[in-house]
Amino acid sequence: MSSVLQRRMLSKEEEAAGQEVEVRREDQDKINRFSRLHQRELLLEEELKANNKEKEELDDLSTELELADEDEKIQYKIGDAFFHLPLEQAQEMLGTATTRIEKDTEVLEEKISTIKEQMTELKVDLYARFGKQINLEV
Repeated sequence: MSSVLQRRMLSKEEEAAGQEVEVRREDQDKINRFSRLHQRELLLEEELKANNKEKEELDDLSTELELADEDEKIQYKIGDAFFHLPLEQAQEMLGTATTRIEKDTEVLEEKISTIKEQMTELKVDLYARFGKQINLEV
């Protein structure tokens, strides 16, 4: 046989041998951890979307309050109840709520970033071990 054909056959034999990689307990733990991290990331992304929506709504309310009459009482919802508040107090409470949402958003973004870094590390390890035999693309 020609050396090129032998290399091709050898390459195919090596690939076949590569397909029989044993899944160790350590590998399974990494796969499970990747899966849990991915699920956690999805939950945090949903929470981040909700925070961003709430922030937009608060920004819209802030714009509307700028147009309100200073002597007018504003209905402000706290929990399930509405309270009539002076404009200045309603704006102050709205500012506090906006600040809280911004801080929560920063924390969520940091958590998501950390999770993505951990997932990337696991991908590197698992792809190095299993190659094309595993698909961790999300």
